Amino acid sequence: MTSSIFPTAPDTESLECGAILAPRFDASGLIAAIAQHADTGEVLMLAWMNPEALKLTLDTGEAHYFSRSRNALWKKGETSGQVQTIVEVRLDCDQDAVLLKVRPQGDGGACHVGFRSCFYRLVVDGKLVERAD
Repeated sequence: MTSSIFPTAPDTESLECGAILAPRFDASGLIAAIAQHADTGEVLMLAWMNPEALKLTLDTGEAHYFSRSRNALWKKGETSGQVQTIVEVRLDCDQDAVLLKVRPQGDGGACHVGFRSCFYRLVVDGKLVERAD
């Protein structure tokens, strides 16, 4: 899907190796965004961005996402205090995924159920087992 906020790369070479920021949003107008702690490398969460969320993130230096369940734009930490300050923004090779290197504020967490990372469960023998490290 194209966006009126970001250009479309004119060709594969430009998309994959050029300097044009031309994120490729899916059919729903979204792109996957991974938040990674800038200092520890820990993967904190996966969320979705629409073009507006990505632009706000780039413009403000704080992570903004799009909630699929609420169908609404949201600023991470607006109510929890867990604002994610952007250190670096990367796009993958074909510009259909975003990696945000962030410094979490507040209590340093990212998960809405109270864990530091949303990835706090392991699959063990086909079942989920909580492990917060």
